[in-house]
Amino acid sequence: MSFETQITPNAPAFGENRDAMLAAVAELRALESRTAEKSEQRRERFAARGQITPRERLARLLDPGLPFLRLHSLAGYLQDSDDPEKSLPGSTFLMGIGFVSGVRCMVICG
Repeated sequence: MSFETQITPNAPAFGENRDAMLAAVAELRALESRTAEKSEQRRERFAARGQITPRERLARLLDPGLPFLRLHSLAGYLQDSDDPEKSLPGSTFLMGIGFVSGVRCMVICG
């Protein structure tokens, strides 16, 4: 079975759609970055309790260099604040699909 594409890469609509998608991805990455920065500010609190942050735990668990697909990036967005500039998406946990000892796994870290 084969499929024939209806996509015309040279069409103006294709370029507009591509630009809109790239802008949306950039916005998502900025939200993820803002949440990671806020999480990093809590590092001292974890250290005082003799703990490591959830992001550190996740990094130690996952196989280095292999992909990790985040599934929670927008969880709770605009639930903590109505202001899109202040809301911290991602809730209070990290969740996704990654590799642990070469095995693809669903990982939830909180």
